Amino acid sequence: MKTYESSEYDVIVVGAGHAGCEAALAAAHMGEKTLLLTINLDMVAFMPCNPSVGGPAKGIVVREIDALGGQMGKNIDATYVQMRMLNTGKGPAVRALRAQADKWQYHEHMKDTIENTPNLTLRQGVADELIVEDGVCKGLITNTGARYLAKSVVLTTGTAARGKIIIGELTYSSGPNNSLPSIKLPENLEKLGFKLRRFKTGTPPRVDGNTVDYSKTEEEPGDSEPRHFSYTTSDASYIKPEDQMSCYMTYTNPKTHEIIRENLDRAPMFSGIIKGVGPRYCPSIEDKVVRFADKDRHQIFLEPEGRHTKEVYVGDFSTSMPEEVQLKMVHSVAGLEKAELMRPGYAIEYDVIEPWQLKHTLETKNIKNLFTAGQMNGTSGYEEAGGQGLIAGINAALRAQNKPGFTLQRDEAYIGVLIDDLVTKGTNEPYRLLTSRAEYRLLLRHDNADLRLTEKGHKLGLISEERYQEFEDKKQAIEDAMQAIKQVKIHPTDEVQEYLASIKQDRLNAGVSGADFLKRPRVTFDAIEKLVGHPLASDRYVKEQVEIALKYEGYIKKEKVMVDRLHRLESKKIPEGIDYNAISSLATEARQKFEKIRPESIAQAERISGVNPADLAILTAYIQQGKIAKLPGYGKNK
Repeated sequence: MKTYESSEYDVIVVGAGHAGCEAALAAAHMGEKTLLLTINLDMVAFMPCNPSVGGPAKGIVVREIDALGGQMGKNIDATYVQMRMLNTGKGPAVRALRAQADKWQYHEHMKDTIENTPNLTLRQGVADELIVEDGVCKGLITNTGARYLAKSVVLTTGTAARGKIIIGELTYSSGPNNSLPSIKLPENLEKLGFKLRRFKTGTPPRVDGNTVDYSKTEEEPGDSEPRHFSYTTSDASYIKPEDQMSCYMTYTNPKTHEIIRENLDRAPMFSGIIKGVGPRYCPSIEDKVVRFADKDRHQIFLEPEGRHTKEVYVGDFSTSMPEEVQLKMVHSVAGLEKAELMRPGYAIEYDVIEPWQLKHTLETKNIKNLFTAGQMNGTSGYEEAGGQGLIAGINAALRAQNKPGFTLQRDEAYIGVLIDDLVTKGTNEPYRLLTSRAEYRLLLRHDNADLRLTEKGHKLGLISEERYQEFEDKKQAIEDAMQAIKQVKIHPTDEVQEYLASIKQDRLNAGVSGADFLKRPRVTFDAIEKLVGHPLASDRYVKEQVEIALKYEGYIKKEKVMVDRLHRLESKKIPEGIDYNAISSLATEARQKFEKIRPESIAQAERISGVNPADLAILTAYIQQGKIAKLPGYGKNK
């Protein structure tokens, strides 16, 4: 096709899913002239799977995105239909906020935000080929022949890269929700030397809410206490529980499982039609029935897709069975006996880039100025995509400004854990964030994301001066409240003893500071204020920080000792371009893994599976000697 010279930008972002939106907004807010190119303008920030945001670990990522100046938290706060805090009976390290979104309003609100952001152009088009000269990405060419030049490019193609939808025996080329697939771009990436692999994900059927018998299900309403993802959202805007839309829970049963087993020969998961690797932590219902044959039922969640649609998402019922089998499966579930299928469930296969080919900045190792983010890096979930997109967009902007890159360490954010896992270990399946993946999860809580990251966002230019001053005021208020509770005295009065008895705590034998009293199980900051007869802090979020800091003081100190060791190892950098074959005493497995992943520090090298302490000691000694052999040709285009 004949090409023509089109516009020139500082940053180009390909794909307007959750990763692409965060990447483009970050680059534009940092002052870079940015193009956001998407296959379909009607798919901006679209939710092809569950219309929800948050959950364990994922909800904390959304708070981190917001603390750095991203959009996802603001967007869900403006468009949710239900908000709930999960794991409230557990410790603060695993509490997580989750919101059910109005699917269409979420898309429209994000699109409106993008369209009204200075420095940002939103355009429909299909990226077919990257412009690469001497190992440096200079822009891209679209299917209409337009040549767009840029200082840096971010790819966020999601599940569209050579996407293939599968419903029973039916297969066809498609992106999510029957959108156009991206065919030529992944082919171009292969020609450029990138290693790609095939992943699979899926989505459940949608049913007509008018045909659901909710009397046979269990209602799950939203929270009455105000909740928000964004630190900029006020409590006054919280939707009352009676105005929120409830979700409902039901279950599969032996009849459902019998229908599935009788049709396994037609299930693409087992017939061989599906070649891609699916997500371990979000399996299809047919996979669950086979793998957990001893269970006679599985939870099913009925979740509204919005206020102005009757479509209901049948959560945890993902399937790629033939449509007529799906209908039988749905009708076997309590409450869905007469449900009308509005959309069948489907599986989708797509290409991903092996993430060990990336740096922690999400720049590719073999092509300079090219960044990738989101599901094309092998992750699952809107939140993981948004977190990566924000980091990729920040670094694409910094590269355009000729400034050093920005990274987050494992002790600083779940986003840091996510990216480090991807680039250090790679992934053999769609990666999902879990709280168990973080070594320092007591430090990486839902409640303190702003304290961890707002200053970083401000330095990047993503947090306004007004918001930063509010953050500084909050920090001072926390310090003042901490001093106040340390200075106040709690004496063994009758009122205090009655309170302790009511929460099943031992009597107080002598006067103690409010701080020591608060360390007792089930004692709250509010209760201490009531006992002393005057307020010690005016803000509930300030009280929360003081309460957690004191109750978990010992555990937090232990994690900080571990963090200090991590920082010492992270400070031991490995020279770029080092020739590991020149270190003859390294074990073969360690040498091969070092050559493949090319760790940036001793800490990262330590996290590579198959590398033992002896290998680390040898590598450290070699670097300390200072006589570093470099790979042939290293330094070109650096």
